[in-house]
Amino acid sequence: MPQYLLTIHQPDGDPPPPEVLGPIMEGLDALNEEMQANGTWVFAAALHPPGTATVVRVRGEETLLTDGPFAEGKEHVGGFTVIRAADLDEALHWGGRLARVLAPLSIEVRPIHGGA
Repeated sequence: MPQYLLTIHQPDGDPPPPEVLGPIMEGLDALNEEMQANGTWVFAAALHPPGTATVVRVRGEETLLTDGPFAEGKEHVGGFTVIRAADLDEALHWGGRLARVLAPLSIEVRPIHGGA
């Protein structure tokens, strides 16, 4: 069955306060449990802030390391979920469910090449 990446895009800055984040995380846990129960869920992870990233580039024979995200922006990838879905419509269904739980954050749904 094809696999899809559900990428969570979130604004730069501090996370919401606990009274806002708590219910969101409860909803996310419930959705993950539902996806696990029906065999859709493959893997999910939250990421540290973009300032913890290191970008690796090769220029000729030299490997260059740069602190911070690849590109400056107002949003960053905050986490992701990998799912199994019969087709794009089913993947979009789960992406929509995730977007409802994490509103107003946006979710990018993308097929994984060779992810069967």
